[in-house]
Amino acid sequence: MTGTHEGAGAVTVTAAPGTAPATTEAEPAPHGLGVSLPSADAPAKTQGTFPYAADLWAEGLLWAAILRSPHPRARILSIDTKHAAEMPGVRAVVTHEDVPGDAGHGRGTPDRPVFAKDEVRHHGEPIAAIAADHPDTARLAAAAIAVEYEVLEPVTDPQLAFEAEPLHPDGNLVRHIPLRFGDPEATGEVVVEGLYRIGRQDPAPIGAEAGLAVPRPDGGVEIYTAATDPHTDRDLAAACFGLPQDKVKVVVTGVPGATADREDPGIQLPLGMLALRTGCPVKLAATREESFLSHAHRHPTILRYRHHADAEGTLVKVEAQILMDAGAYADTSADALAAAVSFACGPYVVPHAFVEGWAVRTNNPPAGHLRGEGAMQVCAAYEGQMDKLAAKLGLDPAELRLRNAMATGDILPTSQTVTCPAPVAELLQAVKDAPLPDLPKDAPQEEWLLPGGPEGAGDPSAVRRGVGYGIGMVHMLGAEGADEVSTATVKVSGSVATVICAAVETGSGFSTLARQIVQETLGVEEVHVAAVDTDQPPAGAACHSRHTWVSGGAVERAAKMVRTQLLQPLAHKFGMSTELLQIADGKITSYDGVLSTTVAEALDGKELWATAQCRPHPTEPLDDTGQGDAFVGLAFCAIRCVADVDIELGTIRVVELSVAQDVGRVLNPAQLRARIEAGVTQGLGAALMENLRTTRGLVRHPDLTGYPLPTSLDAPDIRIVKLIEERDVVAPFGAKPVSAAPVVAAPAAVASAVRAATGRPIGRLPIRPQAAALTPLS
Repeated sequence: MTGTHEGAGAVTVTAAPGTAPATTEAEPAPHGLGVSLPSADAPAKTQGTFPYAADLWAEGLLWAAILRSPHPRARILSIDTKHAAEMPGVRAVVTHEDVPGDAGHGRGTPDRPVFAKDEVRHHGEPIAAIAADHPDTARLAAAAIAVEYEVLEPVTDPQLAFEAEPLHPDGNLVRHIPLRFGDPEATGEVVVEGLYRIGRQDPAPIGAEAGLAVPRPDGGVEIYTAATDPHTDRDLAAACFGLPQDKVKVVVTGVPGATADREDPGIQLPLGMLALRTGCPVKLAATREESFLSHAHRHPTILRYRHHADAEGTLVKVEAQILMDAGAYADTSADALAAAVSFACGPYVVPHAFVEGWAVRTNNPPAGHLRGEGAMQVCAAYEGQMDKLAAKLGLDPAELRLRNAMATGDILPTSQTVTCPAPVAELLQAVKDAPLPDLPKDAPQEEWLLPGGPEGAGDPSAVRRGVGYGIGMVHMLGAEGADEVSTATVKVSGSVATVICAAVETGSGFSTLARQIVQETLGVEEVHVAAVDTDQPPAGAACHSRHTWVSGGAVERAAKMVRTQLLQPLAHKFGMSTELLQIADGKITSYDGVLSTTVAEALDGKELWATAQCRPHPTEPLDDTGQGDAFVGLAFCAIRCVADVDIELGTIRVVELSVAQDVGRVLNPAQLRARIEAGVTQGLGAALMENLRTTRGLVRHPDLTGYPLPTSLDAPDIRIVKLIEERDVVAPFGAKPVSAAPVVAAPAAVASAVRAATGRPIGRLPIRPQAAALTPLS
């Protein structure tokens, strides 16, 4: 008979009679920065026990449904809710007349009503909301609301928005940025022009939006939802409900992945109103169709370019016009346009640049934040121009890019000096030099993977292979004067540490990073990250990988303050400074070996805690000519794409994507690799298949059948050939964001490879089969 005893790092085994006892020291689990620490919530997610918003329940629960406009543009003549309100089981019906406070909301510009009042401006805009005792009753009651419309002609072409009648009280123009840099009279010996169109990519979250609103005895309300910016959501909700902010609380539930602003306030606000009206908890779980109709998408964009170069291929001037379709409401379109205009020339040295950028309202679905917004659209265009320029000059496309690559110390067309590491040439050289995959002819013909999927229908003789490049750049954190600040508290008691920070874990890995920071700084292996709600100080939105920098920086500062509290008594006792003491694996030792104790012994039953903030250096808005130090820092990524194209069918198979990226510092190798691969795959979707199609403003097939996403069968080999760890001195840990830059570069690289294979211009994303086919079907 044997028994076990679990101690602090040791396991004692009681052996059978007649044998000597054996003791083995268990190796401490690796932890701290630079280690592939697994996510704490991974077991719950894989076992299906992780609590998402759609899983929430409360006693006396009511169900909500939202009536949405079937028209992209119409005047509302009347709304009759009488029949719906009289249906058995219906507890409340609310419309614009019932909004007690500010009826406008929006991430960037509060120009979006909770419920349409006089006019609907896009397909799916909320008209009314119902609370009932059963979800089917709520949906039936919503359908029973009689709305009389005067259908109006929608404006769906952003080029027509300039001359169209105003679609919104604020007009059709969201923002105009005229960038002026250098000499307008400068010209080059070689000139190429191009027209590019980028489609409407949807964030397509794994789980559709859901939430639960619970009224409080004090007249307030608590909203449980997968928010990515809970404090902004709270402020919008409080203004809408006519309540002080301390009467509204947003509690963040499990977020089923986020590649954009995860939660649409247009769902949260009706929920809170219904809970306040009925005095009961109210829940809503959106259908996939509602999800497509409600949340923001990537901005469809039209881009016109003219590149000037000398006979050697050195860029002289770039001229561009960028028109972004904001949809019905402004949201974050002003920010997206600023990124597009600022990065319109790409990571290349351009002495003269003249760019006109506009974001306009239409009656299309609203656009907003999505990874690499603005930067992705212009990357597809300027890389298309570099391919055209290389072809005209008879140069290798990679060589042309290398001749013009940006480096640290160069100046952006906004006149901002690039002070962060910018190893653009090194990244491009790395993917250029990487070995190419084997050609299909080296394998038996029956084993070929033809374009069009397994068992491709095409003729192998019609398949052409192309190699193309894309170099993307993104900005880190907010821009143009955004106050990027985050607050964190670190507590240590016994052998356990707790991190309190309102940074939402959206899949970016912040919770894991926070654990690693505390482990590294305090030597405490067991670290818990508290659930997020708005009773905590704000940490800002979960976008631009800002939590790695700002919230991670706040956690580090708080942990270092606790470290000082912990070490000061020991340093004083032994007559040395705290800098001469180190913490590792739960032990405190001095440089000379005189002092050796554990963290738990040094704490001696006390609880230590500290709160700290992190605020990066300020930025400034772009001026009337597009000039200004608008960005905290930049990140770069180079991708080489190898693609096979069936020139008869126009089908495309991406064989391999090779990636090189400057990451500043690798904090969690496995997590970093996963983020890069996810970004590349999202970019692949934008290049080949993802486009939320509309007909005269009506969303066609708002479901995952009509909106295809890349699956494991579509994903090619993704090879990370180089990670450059040149630390950014102004960033905590020196790390850079990693997920957005591959999203930006991948579509451009795929389009470049298809150009190389077919010789076609490829100016539209996603790439249509007819654009890649050279011969008509017989």
